Amino acid sequence: MKEEINARATGTGLAISTKSSIEICNHLRGKKVSEAKKILENVIVMKSAIPYKRFNGDTGHKKNIGPGRYPQKACKEILKILKSAEKNADIKEMNNKLLFISEMMANQGSRGARYGRHHGRQTKNTHIDIVLSENKEKKVVKKNDAGKEVLKEEKKK
Repeated sequence: MKEEINARATGTGLAISTKSSIEICNHLRGKKVSEAKKILENVIVMKSAIPYKRFNGDTGHKKNIGPGRYPQKACKEILKILKSAEKNADIKEMNNKLLFISEMMANQGSRGARYGRHHGRQTKNTHIDIVLSENKEKKVVKKNDAGKEVLKEEKKK
């Protein structure tokens, strides 16, 4: 069996909110890369919001999605990593039209000290990991009403 080819990109120690990053990752996981890039760009210009399902305390409701926010700083950083993963897929000669986000996760990084009068607070650090895969097309033989075999192509993630 042929091994599946993946493209990966990682961002470590990013100065963005871990909770916002988790919500963005949950929203984008499983989507096509082109669709995910449009979503991130729309959030940056505040056209559409990211739905918050887990960390939604005191979060205002947005039209058609329920509780949501516009995490612009986190979206800018995640968009950079997504573009990097897409370029890595180009190097591996993967088809850009069939790429989707198979894995996307945000983890909390180390908490560094701040200087000056905010020394009691700790800085936010987040690690982002993105894995892109190709959407494989699988040929399936089905029989129609007359009993003849018909080839149908189904997309498989």
